[in-house]
Amino acid sequence: MKTNKSYSKRIRVTKNGKLVVRKSGQDHFNAKERGRTKQVKKRAGSLQVTTAIRRRFLPGAPRAQHAIAETAA
Repeated sequence: MKTNKSYSKRIRVTKNGKLVVRKSGQDHFNAKERGRTKQVKKRAGSLQVTTAIRRRFLPGAPRAQHAIAETAA
């Protein structure tokens, strides 16, 4: 199955294999927001996905983690 490019471009994989993503719609219309609110909007959050969804959208991710576990054992 092909990787969903529009979804995968919004995700960053950390060196420990966690998925990091920003919430959508946080870039515009921030002039009236408080400073604290603007700061929070810049922050990225972790993404919790099931293995099935990870396989569907990021096909290389589960195999890479499995290969790392095999080499460590």
